Amino acid sequence: MRIAQVAPLYESVPPKTYGGTERVVSYLTEELVRKGHEVTLFASADSNTNARFIPVVDESLRLSEKYTDPLVHHVLLLQKVLDHIHEFDIVHYHIDYFHYPLSRMCGYPQISTLHGRLDIPDLQSLYREYDEMPLVSISDNQRLPLAFANWISTVYHGLPNEYVYFPDSGDYLAFVGRISPEKGVDRAIKIAQQTNIKLKIAAKIEKADINYFENSIRPLLDDPLVEFVGEIREDQKDRFYGNAKALLFPIAWPEPFGLVMIEAIACGTPVVAFNNGSVPEIIRHEKTGFIVNSIEEAVNAVNNIGIIERRNCRKDFEERFLVSRMANDYLKVYEIVLEENSMVPFSNQLMRKQ
Repeated sequence: MRIAQVAPLYESVPPKTYGGTERVVSYLTEELVRKGHEVTLFASADSNTNARFIPVVDESLRLSEKYTDPLVHHVLLLQKVLDHIHEFDIVHYHIDYFHYPLSRMCGYPQISTLHGRLDIPDLQSLYREYDEMPLVSISDNQRLPLAFANWISTVYHGLPNEYVYFPDSGDYLAFVGRISPEKGVDRAIKIAQQTNIKLKIAAKIEKADINYFENSIRPLLDDPLVEFVGEIREDQKDRFYGNAKALLFPIAWPEPFGLVMIEAIACGTPVVAFNNGSVPEIIRHEKTGFIVNSIEEAVNAVNNIGIIERRNCRKDFEERFLVSRMANDYLKVYEIVLEENSMVPFSNQLMRKQ
């Protein structure tokens, strides 16, 4: 199958440090190539892939001092896809809704994986207008605010079977993610303080969250129990997760998936996660971690983390969250889209909307 993967330009594919969407795009692209498909990746020029590669911008946008307007470069991305559109059986978008007008006009086979939160009120009118667009969710919970949309499937993320399994529990708690109110790093610090267990924070700080970090989080880092590590590379993750007693995932928002949860269990490390978003779909309560509803419950979970067998965490990862399963699920989605020919000509769309 001739497949185009269209990545966002904020991070390279794969990202050098933090970047969940781009990392998933990389895993999927490389696995589809390994399976013998003709894959073309559209991404920033600092990406690395075994697929055919069409670069769009010289460097990824998040940390670039050269580029200031991401919309400009995503418009150029769409033009590059259009320039090559006749070369693909299907186009797989990972850039939210930017391509919808183009996809409606051109009528080519395409699918969109939505990687972000969908409970934003503005999205209601957009998805009612473009209600024919074939969509993939990354958890069942993610799609609930737009239950009326054209959902083809839910495909959970998958990872390569390269994460090292650590059979023995470590002596600290881990937090991996972004420093932002919804990610709950302040909760993680409180849990560490109440359990008297060291917390290591591996996190990035985006420009939009600098004030939150300076005013709300930095003062908490003076506690000797808390160590702020900053962003870590992919090759550092195994040891960071694997040497931890547990991963804390104290989110305060409807997390669409939470890649760090499956990274942790891949290393054998159980997860203590707040009951929001995708958490009940990813974590098996008292099997691969604990699902909690308060800091008090989280403290109790950490104190009882020893009842979770680390080999069961690794087993669950291998059974449910390998990249080979993710790629096979997407291939089924591509077949559905191609067979059903869900996109119809633009003239028919105009008639339907009148």
